[in-house]
Amino acid sequence: MQHLDLLVVRQALAWSLAGQRVWLCTVLFTYGSAPRAPGSLLVVNEAGKWLGSLSGGCVEEDFLERLAEGAFPEPATLVRYGDGSDQRSRVSLPCGGVLEVLVENLAADCTVQAHLRELEGALLGQRRLIREIALPQGTRRLLDDRVQGPRVERQPDGVRLRIGAAQRLLLAGYSSVAQVCAEFGKALGFEVVLCDPREEVLEGVELEGVEIRRELPSEVIAAGGCHADTAVVALTHDPRIDDLAMIEAVRSEAFYIGVMGSRLTTRKRIERLRRSGGLSELEIARIQAPIGLNIGSKTPAEIALAVLADIVRVRNGIARDVGWR
Repeated sequence: MQHLDLLVVRQALAWSLAGQRVWLCTVLFTYGSAPRAPGSLLVVNEAGKWLGSLSGGCVEEDFLERLAEGAFPEPATLVRYGDGSDQRSRVSLPCGGVLEVLVENLAADCTVQAHLRELEGALLGQRRLIREIALPQGTRRLLDDRVQGPRVERQPDGVRLRIGAAQRLLLAGYSSVAQVCAEFGKALGFEVVLCDPREEVLEGVELEGVEIRRELPSEVIAAGGCHADTAVVALTHDPRIDDLAMIEAVRSEAFYIGVMGSRLTTRKRIERLRRSGGLSELEIARIQAPIGLNIGSKTPAEIALAVLADIVRVRNGIARDVGWR
């Protein structure tokens, strides 16, 4: 949903440049059933016009009503929906869900506009940022984001929000496992790109919502197909595709690089990458091989589940403390 968040930030900037105060809302935490993920955005201007989403609609309606009544004059406010702890909240979420939202009251000034421009650049992939917002003062600062971690982190005196480009899943080559990975990746909110030059393999393949590029994955990666929010996975068992993809991927900023194969296949591949690919030990250490979490997976769906679970683990900054199958 980062594309929607980009539209929200651009709209907030446009309203601010037009001299309008805006309220920028960020989903901080969800418990139980909640329709939007932490980090999701919504913006509202003084006239009550809005863009973005916090829920399926009931939270937005309540927020707009309260804003029209003069609520949220503070620089930064935390609002909680669903558990009854906030007496001002007049809605409940389905299935017992709970939603916590940060509301920032932003004046139409140069400082706010510069901040919004930085967020726009981050969502376009120019730079990964961490927003630190102090509570209740609402003071903000931007830091370079150099590691993976959750989109939202609470601190004793505020919150940290990660801002970056839409996360991409680059599938190096088509296979039955890649097919399921593409479906899982879409469901998890990744922008999915499948690269395979083999027309005979791609014949009849239909993947709705997936960009299919009939090129060698290594060429796509070398041409800038990876950014710091990209996961590269090779799942074909074809060294001409998998090995070349690994050689280029370790030279990119991709946050996750993995390749499928048994332990024996992996040992042989690593030796090839050292000997023929010229990869250093540091570069080889970036490759998750064999790929995926240890869940005893055998079928394509189970392997794809293990792969995507491992990608989410790394994306959320969780250490790998169990061995592979």
